[in-house]
Amino acid sequence: MSLPAPSLADWLSSHPFTLGMSSGFFGFFAHFGVVKALRESGISPDRYTGSSAGALVGACVAAGCPLDTLEQRLLSLSKSDFWDPAPGLGLLQGRQFRSLLSDLLPVEGLADTPVPVAVSAWHGRSRRTRVLQSGNAVEAIYASCAVPGLFQPASIDGQKYWDGGIADRHGLASCWPGERVLYHHLQSRSPWRSRQSAALIPPLRPNLVTLTLDGLPRSGPNKLDQGYVALEHAYRATLQALHQPVTLGRVHVFANDMLGAGCQAPDA
Repeated sequence: MSLPAPSLADWLSSHPFTLGMSSGFFGFFAHFGVVKALRESGISPDRYTGSSAGALVGACVAAGCPLDTLEQRLLSLSKSDFWDPAPGLGLLQGRQFRSLLSDLLPVEGLADTPVPVAVSAWHGRSRRTRVLQSGNAVEAIYASCAVPGLFQPASIDGQKYWDGGIADRHGLASCWPGERVLYHHLQSRSPWRSRQSAALIPPLRPNLVTLTLDGLPRSGPNKLDQGYVALEHAYRATLQALHQPVTLGRVHVFANDMLGAGCQAPDA
């Protein structure tokens, strides 16, 4: 007789694990909801990895940014906090985004975070993903988040870098075979990806559990209020997911069932 599948909470608590988080435009709201639920449940990753939105949340948390501080900053985020159009290889210059990151991060170097973190960025010259684990933390995170066409590229050692999700949407390039990973997969599709893109399919590998939360509102520069709702949906859905069995390497929750019809975004 086979043993019953462990709950996600039991699986996470049994051995150290890495939290990997995908890219997904403004999906950092949802990623934070997952991290908040894990932390409140007494579950903490031993390492973080991610691309773009996943890199932003993972690096800030790994660096020791208090969750209350990070949540308050996300819930007070306005378009003017990062919207700085200027001529260049992208609409936004990125100075305000870098300033926002600098205010949040309690460390200067990516290698100085209390919990190890690795972020993926796309190296323009080689046209390949590079995993960043050291160097200036602000520029590394900015590089991983620099959506082509929206943000001008990051500059690291004189080289240009763009969004890590270009070739590593899952944000798992730094993970080794067999590493125990909880991977939060954002379901939303970026405008430049086809519906058949392999990047939209969660990976299936030994010791990796994919958490998918269906029905999260899609946010963006002009829909930040939906991000506030996505954070709360993801938080509540993850609390439920922790009690669900791990089946074939996946845990799937319908996040839009977590809140009543009266759910509203907090005041910005």
